Amino acid sequence: QVQLVESGGGLVQPGGSLRLSCAASGFTFSRYTMKWYRQAPGKERELVATIGGSTNYADSVKGRFTISRDNAKNTVYLQMNSLKPEDTAVYYCNAIWIPSRTYWGQGTQVTVSS
Repeated sequence: QVQLVESGGGLVQPGGSLRLSCAASGFTFSRYTMKWYRQAPGKERELVATIGGSTNYADSVKGRFTISRDNAKNTVYLQMNSLKPEDTAVYYCNAIWIPSRTYWGQGTQVTVSS
């Protein structure tokens, strides 16, 4: 059974940091490109960061967020620094190998507020 389980979300003040984790099971993790998306209320889901052969970031998070993975632990991380209120969203983990093999986590809420 395929599972992606996100954790690490919460409430943080502007300028603070959080590290999200996404633990994967039920598929060959190392073969998959891993992505973090986010969706704020009333907005479309947005691609935040990707890690496969290389890493890529949305312009809005470059220099503040870092995506990494540990294939031995089947886990992908998103280190988020210098958080802003506009980073408030539900963050989702995504695994993709080919279009017919893509999986989603349930999401974790990140709220940046004073």
